[in-house]
Amino acid sequence: MTFVEKLQALRQLMLAQQVDAYIITAADPHISEYLPEHYKTIPFACGFTGSAGTLVITQDFAGLWTDSRYFTQAEAQLIGTGYELVKLKVPHTPEYISWLSEVLPRGAKVGFNHKLITVALAQEMQHNLAQHETVIIDVDFIGTIWHDRVGLPVENAFLIDEEAAGLSISAKISEVRKVLEINKADYHFISSLDDIAWLFNLRGKDVDYNPVTLSFALITPEEVKLFIDEQKLSQTDIRTLNQQGVTLHSYAEVAKTLKNLPEDIQIFIDPKRTCFGLFECLPKSAATIFGTNPSTHLKSLKNDTEINHIRKAMLHDGVALTRFFKWMEECLGKEKITERSAAEKLAAFRAEQKSFVGLSFNTIAGYNANGALPHYSVTAESNQEILGDGLFLVDSGGQYLYGTTDVTRVMPVGNCSATHADDYTLVLKGLIEGSKLVFPEGTKGYQIDSICRKPLWEHTINFGHGTGHGIGFFLNVHEGPQNISPANVDVAFKPGMVTSIEPGIYRPGKHGVRIENLVLCVPKGNSEFGNFLSFETLTLCFIDTAIINKTLLVSDQIVWLNQYNQMVFEKLQPMLTQEEAKWLKEKCEPI
Repeated sequence: MTFVEKLQALRQLMLAQQVDAYIITAADPHISEYLPEHYKTIPFACGFTGSAGTLVITQDFAGLWTDSRYFTQAEAQLIGTGYELVKLKVPHTPEYISWLSEVLPRGAKVGFNHKLITVALAQEMQHNLAQHETVIIDVDFIGTIWHDRVGLPVENAFLIDEEAAGLSISAKISEVRKVLEINKADYHFISSLDDIAWLFNLRGKDVDYNPVTLSFALITPEEVKLFIDEQKLSQTDIRTLNQQGVTLHSYAEVAKTLKNLPEDIQIFIDPKRTCFGLFECLPKSAATIFGTNPSTHLKSLKNDTEINHIRKAMLHDGVALTRFFKWMEECLGKEKITERSAAEKLAAFRAEQKSFVGLSFNTIAGYNANGALPHYSVTAESNQEILGDGLFLVDSGGQYLYGTTDVTRVMPVGNCSATHADDYTLVLKGLIEGSKLVFPEGTKGYQIDSICRKPLWEHTINFGHGTGHGIGFFLNVHEGPQNISPANVDVAFKPGMVTSIEPGIYRPGKHGVRIENLVLCVPKGNSEFGNFLSFETLTLCFIDTAIINKTLLVSDQIVWLNQYNQMVFEKLQPMLTQEEAKWLKEKCEPI
């Protein structure tokens, strides 16, 4: 079926069931960012492959609501599909709800798959549409027309031992129970795969790039239940879980278990990480306590064991990146190198590291105009040869035993312009200002965000994505609860949090610049004014100084840059060949 035929089939089903609007979300029952193939409903329906978007279909309109990161990509991918791009004014907001209120008649019927939408979003929709007497129903029209849909993933899962994780399963469960007690909750239901992975020291291969496995968890006063396909686990791991007080149950039993819970329970639910369909299974008289999963906060605070492993992963990643950029510099102009072949070569260098497990996300390798797309994904049609003059942006990362990396560098190619140099230097200034920041305890991400953007704002430049996100420990490359963005996220930075700092400048049709390091929040000291924190840079990849406009840097920024590059060289040199070390030393020469 073509995309137009699929749209026609969906509209016929809507007519048959008198549904006035049908909503398709980019989600699974675990509200994951990266989805198993089985749940990639938006690419199936319209061909759009961005990670954020919502389709809304009526009988006379079909639109994709997405944010500025994907405007150019969506416009290209939606051609001839029957869908139109609707540009979000505010990222990550359901602006289509107000649109539905305006276009639908009173008493209209809106349908969506309740297992593929959060509790928070479904309740917001119910509240906003109720004044128009709109009826919300649970329907899965996509499942009806997707005849060759792949099944759920069945990859093996495994436990990481306590020595690697730094904390036992039972100890983590005990920490979660303490938070539940504070919130006066006796039950806790967990859907989010990274929270479950952290809590049970569990890793898997069910989702590309994220080492997680499909599962749910339920903590009750008497027991801890893990809903998972038991065949994914070894008998040794099953015994370990049992010894730690965990009982295993079929993945398919979760809805039935929730329906059979006692009527008078007080259950803790994360409304942004739990699907509405399973929430509806809870007893009607159950008291629900909404909040961020306790494990989300706990896993953001990396323990000493995890931090030591992350530092080792950075060494391996730094070696791979050094070899990649050396190869790029030596082979450009001598052999054909494209965006795709460069990304594949970088993956190959990472794979040479003995602790390498896989990539942490799909590499963004964009030359010139493609680099101006913050979430660019190379295709056969867009794949450019890296030739001539310009900037080559590479945003990449790896999963290692044990650690997750995410790093962005920009490589100058040929003769770069003054605009290239200025943009590169201003982005670097933003990275440096965030990296060397000292701040009082209690500081939030939006406060740090402004400091990172200030060098760009002074030149009337801005960028449309957040400045930083949390990073998991051999887990998801994006995790919360902290971030660095303009959004008023009420989460203070604490020691142990690992976060990216990645300002950027994007000139559509021309080039993009983003420079990204991962930083660890650490104690700085205290005074009569309180406790202060700072960042330790973890990423070990030289920052190219070839096109820096030194006149834009002040002395302390130059000092930071020189010290950072010197640190990179000193830490990586013992792991490099003599030739590689000589090349890196030249790249790390002070300016």
